Amino acid sequence: MSASPAPLRRMLLRRLAVLGVLLGLVALTLAGAYLVAPQLLLRAVYMQQATVAHVEKKSVVAGDTRWSYYEGGNGPPLVLLHGFSGSKENWLPAAKFLTRNFRVIVPDLPGWGESSRDPQGDYGYAAQAARLEAFAQALRLPRFALVGHSMGGAIAGLYAAAHPGELAAVAFLDSAGVPFKENDFARAVQAGHDPFAYSDRAGFERLLALVFVKPPSIPGRIEDVFVAANGAGDHGFLQRVLASLRTPEAARALLPALPKIAAPALVLWCAHDRVIDVSAMTALRAGLTAAPRIDATLLMGCGHMPMLEQPRETADALTRFLLLPAGAFSQTP
Repeated sequence: MSASPAPLRRMLLRRLAVLGVLLGLVALTLAGAYLVAPQLLLRAVYMQQATVAHVEKKSVVAGDTRWSYYEGGNGPPLVLLHGFSGSKENWLPAAKFLTRNFRVIVPDLPGWGESSRDPQGDYGYAAQAARLEAFAQALRLPRFALVGHSMGGAIAGLYAAAHPGELAAVAFLDSAGVPFKENDFARAVQAGHDPFAYSDRAGFERLLALVFVKPPSIPGRIEDVFVAANGAGDHGFLQRVLASLRTPEAARALLPALPKIAAPALVLWCAHDRVIDVSAMTALRAGLTAAPRIDATLLMGCGHMPMLEQPRETADALTRFLLLPAGAFSQTP
């Protein structure tokens, strides 16, 4: 014998009321976190992105550094390096397309993100490439592909030149370390201004406008998290590292290394990069005289951060280069 409609309606209404109360509590909790502890919300976003990308946060002590890194996926090993003032989280949007085919490893470079920092340490390109050797040894990485963005590109290039037998391939994404047509960013840096150092929301938004064609819309209190992190003892570190990277020697650091790179190479750029002009591609391709294969990809509609502004396109370009017939991982070492 079925229950009458009235009791069923009352039971449904009670359940909906309880659900409404729970949803209200969740909304109040999120609103409170946004106002009082927005860093928790940002951390939750990164955790969600890592879950979607199928990577886990890990740590290892290698050399003079406690490295924090993400790792996940199956397939040939692929190490992704971030740029100046960046972190491993910069790669999460692209990583979700890469873990389908690769064992993806994304570290915070020493001194950045959650990896340890020596206040008096050297964090120039050569010193970081040496630290990367200790990291690769600690993880016992077999023959792997190395990808570097911006500052990470210069580090990747120096590593590739010094360890030709270890790499299946190297990829340069909007890479530093080679000459390019002077732009407003280069002139500002040479004049001693650091666009990556900011102390308020306006400064953070100016940086977003510099590195993106279409800057992401970020809520104000989340912007405050980035502002606080940038100012919490980081200004001095940023200025010191940038000073070492803006010397004439550092600006051309890859030129003597490029002819020593014997691995297949990918040169990937955003056409509208206002930090490192696309003309740098010419110097890179001209210098890779020993590379058995050089691929070039120019992405339209993005600025200096291809892995964030066009994550799928960036991941697709890397996957094609590494896995398609005659790809880097199909070659005999």
